[in-house]
Amino acid sequence: MATIFSKIIAGEIPSYRIHEDERYFAFLDINPLAEGHTLVIPKVETDYLFDLEDDLLAGMTVFAKKVALAIDQVMVCKRVGVAVLGLEVPHAHIHLIPINNLHDIEFSRPKLKFSEEEFRATAAKISAAIQ
Repeated sequence: MATIFSKIIAGEIPSYRIHEDERYFAFLDINPLAEGHTLVIPKVETDYLFDLEDDLLAGMTVFAKKVALAIDQVMVCKRVGVAVLGLEVPHAHIHLIPINNLHDIEFSRPKLKFSEEEFRATAAKISAAIQ
């Protein structure tokens, strides 16, 4: 059975797309810890990040770096935090979260709410900054 992320890649579920290429897809988390909280996923459905083939994992890191640099450029933050939990959805993914302190990346914190217009504007801003 396809994961929710595979359905997002296929366009069966709408998303706030940031960037994609033939192997990876980046989109805004709809339950974000911060404005600009982005998920990076491989297009191949693999449950555990470390089950990815080495070249796919390495490429995913380089793809995530490109997205993180764009987030860092347009969001107000000291850094872009990186987290890999892997328990929420059985599809390998990396969280890229704009942070200003250590507590900003605590997943136990309440999630933020944004309107559809705010999500669209954030996605467009990050997407436009990707080199």
